[in-house]
Amino acid sequence: MTVRIGLIGAGGMGRAHLARITNELSGGEVVAVADINHDAAVSAAEPYGAKVYDTSDELVGDPEVDAVVIATFGKVHAPDVIKCIEAGKYVLCEKPLATTAEDCIKIMEAEQKAGKKLVTVGFMRRFDAAYNEMKAVLEAGENGQALLVHNRHRNPSVPESYTSRMAIDDTAIHEIDTMRWLLGEEIVKVRVERPKSTTHRFEHLIDPVVVVMYTESGVRIDDEVNVNLQWAYSIECELVLETAAVRLGDQEKIHIRDAHGNRNAMCQSHIDRFQGAFNREFQEWINAVARDEHTGSTSWDGYAATSVVDAAVASLEDETSPLVDVTLIDKPDFYA
Repeated sequence: MTVRIGLIGAGGMGRAHLARITNELSGGEVVAVADINHDAAVSAAEPYGAKVYDTSDELVGDPEVDAVVIATFGKVHAPDVIKCIEAGKYVLCEKPLATTAEDCIKIMEAEQKAGKKLVTVGFMRRFDAAYNEMKAVLEAGENGQALLVHNRHRNPSVPESYTSRMAIDDTAIHEIDTMRWLLGEEIVKVRVERPKSTTHRFEHLIDPVVVVMYTESGVRIDDEVNVNLQWAYSIECELVLETAAVRLGDQEKIHIRDAHGNRNAMCQSHIDRFQGAFNREFQEWINAVARDEHTGSTSWDGYAATSVVDAAVASLEDETSPLVDVTLIDKPDFYA
């Protein structure tokens, strides 16, 4: 079967997903696009011959839409995700699932009422080959337990509209989810430290920051979020085991050796770095929808990540950088 897909949100990320579904993947067809900006919806939909809607209600209610991709701003995700659940339609929602734990709980309640897992959150790093190799080494158990994980999330620059909070809820949220998935346990404490600021930041921005997290078993995680690096989009991770250290080697494309030295090309954007992961994520989702099955991260994963974000933001906003407990409800059996 061909899965007929509707997109809510015709911005850059949404358009990238339209292109990948049409040009790089199989089994899916874009049939509708909705955006409050009518002209944006039209320009995004036209190349694919898709219908245009001005509201998400119209798109979700279209009987010719089998499944929905949501690529709008995080703060408006929750109502549209719940609409999809109530319509019985699978939905792939870009991160974050919602910007408050309360909205995530409402989504989980709606899903449990529906009696079926319908929501996948767009944490695409779970589909990255290098992270999966790292997870396989850990789970093999030959090098003992995980003790520490060091992460670096570096952007060449960010727009002036980027805020200090976004360093947590838009940037570090990727590492937050990836660490939960990699280690297989919840993050229970978090602190955000403020090192010396870069002169390349906008005046309102705290940059860089270091997010320090602890899991249930005591694994210490640190994440350097440094978003005005100037020279690359650089994602790094080192997992420290009892008898080994496992590092991602994913920045290396090709090496050039010449009079200037031995160097390799660096990624310049998240699309550049994670194109393969995005494609695997979407292909697996399309395949699962065609089988009437859920795949990927769940609403619980979205809720747990947002709860860690809440604690991290509380630490960031207190200049003493306190260690803040992460508050989680009991995990429903539905998501076990």
